[in-house]
Amino acid sequence: MRIDVVSIFPDYFQSAGLSLLGRARAAGLIRLDVHDLRDWTRDRHRTVDDTPYGGGAGMVMSPRPWGEALDAVLAAGELGLAPDDVAGPDGTPGVVLIVPTPSGELFDQPTASRLARATRLVFACGRYEGIDARVARHYRDRAGLEVAELSIGDYVLAGGEVAALVMIEAITRLIPGVLGNAESLAEESHTQAGLLEGPVYTKPPVWRGLEVPPVLLSGDHGRIAAWRQAQAESRTRVMRPGLAAQREN
Repeated sequence: MRIDVVSIFPDYFQSAGLSLLGRARAAGLIRLDVHDLRDWTRDRHRTVDDTPYGGGAGMVMSPRPWGEALDAVLAAGELGLAPDDVAGPDGTPGVVLIVPTPSGELFDQPTASRLARATRLVFACGRYEGIDARVARHYRDRAGLEVAELSIGDYVLAGGEVAALVMIEAITRLIPGVLGNAESLAEESHTQAGLLEGPVYTKPPVWRGLEVPPVLLSGDHGRIAAWRQAQAESRTRVMRPGLAAQREN
């Protein structure tokens, strides 16, 4: 998979050289390129924003540098749309332009799983009051390109960079070969029928007077599986009652 990120703060993505993401890049499983939006500005101040039409606080990111930057990133020879890149008949995405925004659709585990099957992802990281709305509208009309405005939660960040990093990590760890043991995905939170993962333990069996639940030391795999299921259901009811209610319905 190829991932491109456009931002006015490209240094945010230096952490992409660490941990699983860094190893996946080194192994050639993913390619991640970060582009500075200001490289597509035309004035000596490298301006990327302006005052909002209709008044109001804050500044809005201008469509001109965004359009030129995204055109360049999506252009033939760098990130051209080959026939195999378009969405498949089964809904598998081809090239997806992702705009992190608190007003977008919720990014969740099913979304991450779907995007992990994409050919290419391009992240447009906004700042200030956001990117001029015409940018997303313009690229929605481009053949072979899907546009997804996504939010990682009901709160507001200073910019889209942190949200993009969250989504990149959630997506890329699902790509085959990125995790050393793919079976570790099976019992994670949000992957097993809408349940949170239950508590986990390791050695020693007693730590500061607290014991590991005896069932986990029993060697009885049937009892262990039933205990883990019960713990997952209990934790979901306590920590995420809304999620539990959805599951029960």
